Amino acid sequence: QVQLVESGGGLVHPGGSLRLSCAASGTTFAITAMGWYRQSPGNQREFVAALTGGISTNYTDSVKGRFTISRDNARNTVYLQMNSLKPEDTAVYYCTADTVAGDYWGQGTQVTVSS
Repeated sequence: QVQLVESGGGLVHPGGSLRLSCAASGTTFAITAMGWYRQSPGNQREFVAALTGGISTNYTDSVKGRFTISRDNARNTVYLQMNSLKPEDTAVYYCTADTVAGDYWGQGTQVTVSS
């Protein structure tokens, strides 16, 4: 099993930046992909970014050019660098890890973008 802990969220002004971290523990060797989702009140949880097999990255259109996902395999940590933040980015951000046995989720970290 995999445990995920997100950190790095907070309050930032529009145009600012945050760097989210997701630390994985447990059977981390089983992880084949990691990514980020987000959810705001009244909305479905939506895909944000993913890194699969350390080869490819995917982003939802609304964050392309602003967000960057990366992974430190040695430390079992995935990052989401968020630049040029907009109020629409306000949400709880969840880290996810995929294994052949299924997906694992962190508890989430709050990101608030406000003037």
